[in-house]
Amino acid sequence: MTSLTTTATRERAPRADAALEVRGLTRTFGDLVAVDDVSFTAPPGLLTGFVGGNGAGKTTTMRMIMGVLAATRGEVAFGGAPVTRADRREFGYMPEERGLYPKQAVLDQLVYLARLRGIPAATARTEVLDHLDRLGLAGRAKDHVEKLSLGNQQRVQIIAALMGSPRMLVLDEPFSGLDPAAVDGMVDLLAEHTARGVPVLFSSHQLDLVERLCERLVILSGGRVMADGTPAALQETGTVRHRLVTDGDAGWVRGVPGVHAVDVDGPAALLELADDATVQRLLAAALERGGVRELTPVRPTLAQIYREVTA
Repeated sequence: MTSLTTTATRERAPRADAALEVRGLTRTFGDLVAVDDVSFTAPPGLLTGFVGGNGAGKTTTMRMIMGVLAATRGEVAFGGAPVTRADRREFGYMPEERGLYPKQAVLDQLVYLARLRGIPAATARTEVLDHLDRLGLAGRAKDHVEKLSLGNQQRVQIIAALMGSPRMLVLDEPFSGLDPAAVDGMVDLLAEHTARGVPVLFSSHQLDLVERLCERLVILSGGRVMADGTPAALQETGTVRHRLVTDGDAGWVRGVPGVHAVDVDGPAALLELADDATVQRLLAAALERGGVRELTPVRPTLAQIYREVTA
């Protein structure tokens, strides 16, 4: 059960309410431009999803945000001013390469990492036990990390990033390897941080999860920002398709000018229509052949937007 001490600590945690701003970040390795003039904002109190394929530049950008890697050009700002070493000490960071000690007990290790962040030993122990309980690891507190599954090691790494009251969270693939229950627990924990104004930037290959959770999205490809905005705004820029359902077979739609049939399955068809005039031609042709049960726009999913902007 959650202790009263830890709950009170969370309630007293100071609000953050400062945005992270990435301004023209560039990183080269010899002739290779790994990150190319990347700019975006992670607003306070929101989950910002950082999406891109392998080699897109996500991890390199996060390392520059945290000061682990120096930028070739550009800057990172927090609260409107260039980020400082003191700022970064108050950031929670989960790196791509996990940094746990395999032969140390989970509880001892997390308390040690919390104390490195200036948290008193008693407070650290209470907070660690609370997080272990909430992520389903209460019974593994005395186990060595090497005895845990990869998914449970991931949970321990997440807890390490959440210790104290971080003013910013930078999480590289935090949901990788987690089962649905652990994902739900993690989402609840992150919601507590965003509720007090903390910006959360996390990368993920799970586009369906990003689409469900994030209030803002940044899509990278080849080290460049290809799209940036709210899911609704990005959907407006994507290709809108239409679903048509008729009384009979809809194969005839392939012959209508301005219609691209993405998929036809008996009476149902998924279509891309050139313009409003095409909509009217399609409707007229459908009515000539019988009844029309449905003609509705279908907004693109994040996966479709991702494919469009990175093609």
